[in-house]
Amino acid sequence: MNKISSDFKESTPWKVFFLAVLMAGISFGLYKGIIDNYLAEVVGCGEFEKGITEFFRELPGVLMILVLAVFYMQSAENLYKIGSVIFMIGMALHAIVTPTKVFITIAIMIMSTGEHIHLTVRNYMPLSYSREGRGGVALGYTNSIQQIGTLLGYIVVALVFAFMPSEQPFNLFFWLAAGFAAVCTACSFRLTGYSRTDSSARRFCFDRKFKKYYMLEVFYGSRKQVFLTFGPYVLILFYGASTATVSMLFAITSVVGFIASPLVGKIIDRFGYRIVMIMDTLILVIVCFFYGFSHLIFPREVAFIVCCVNYVLDSIISLASMASNVYVQDIADNEQEIKATISTGISVNHIISIFIALFGGLLWKVLGMQVLFVVSAVLGLCNSAYAASIRPAKK
Repeated sequence: MNKISSDFKESTPWKVFFLAVLMAGISFGLYKGIIDNYLAEVVGCGEFEKGITEFFRELPGVLMILVLAVFYMQSAENLYKIGSVIFMIGMALHAIVTPTKVFITIAIMIMSTGEHIHLTVRNYMPLSYSREGRGGVALGYTNSIQQIGTLLGYIVVALVFAFMPSEQPFNLFFWLAAGFAAVCTACSFRLTGYSRTDSSARRFCFDRKFKKYYMLEVFYGSRKQVFLTFGPYVLILFYGASTATVSMLFAITSVVGFIASPLVGKIIDRFGYRIVMIMDTLILVIVCFFYGFSHLIFPREVAFIVCCVNYVLDSIISLASMASNVYVQDIADNEQEIKATISTGISVNHIISIFIALFGGLLWKVLGMQVLFVVSAVLGLCNSAYAASIRPAKK
């Protein structure tokens, strides 16, 4: 703790902030561990309805620039408080409302609005609390605490549902998630100070020199959403995966991602962002093939295991999206331009994601699961071809 303390200013509430982040992480882990099975088994969402719910879950990410405009004069601490309250209300609504598609979709959208507000300001606050030159370390601590909280939530869900296979206590876990969100809210109201959010993060940059980056974000947002939305649903609807199994799979991907992130970063530094952007989507083609066609090649039990392995593998190659940020850093003229460009890229990513979620479900319903993952593989090939056209900047 003393080592961590040396990275932060004494007068800042960094300990309370970290506790709030941990509570939010546990809440989201409990929620994420059950929501896919809840939608399929209780609400009765099929593949198309799942795409619709995901459309509304991602919509707050697109609208976040409007939210920030409304609360432009608020500090990062106050924004975090607002996000915490909305996040808590959304979690509680899952336990309160009748489990119909309309009501649950509304609850999901409210929860997601709070989650996106958290995401928007969570990276600014550690920079404000850290000592000079320790901003990167402070962000690292924040991300690690968030991941640890989420992992704890996944593990609890997996263990409880494994030992209570006939009970399926979804409502209990929604209340637990709301409880941890309430603790997060209580912690957030103890945050003092007046950290201004980074004004450059509210700006957009449409400079022509970044057009290839924006196109890469289009391809990445498309293929990411296919696995994010429909990856777990294939396991649930097609293979009958239980809540315990899905949550444990999420826990494994969290651990693997935690370990693999720095390794992927080193690979990007060693071989360059262009090579990594090309290779990760070529691997994606293999992942998509086995995810969509394993049931035609292997016995059902083996195909299920192959799909689980491929889901974890996709979470690893998704880390290669860091390469596009390194590309922006390479061609940008200053730090402000980097932040503004990446903010634009995130918005482009979200815009594409919501339409892929919507039309992906329709594609699965009309033409079948295999076609959905063939389309994802084609998008991966387009990404590789486009990345191959990039020439590293000479600085």
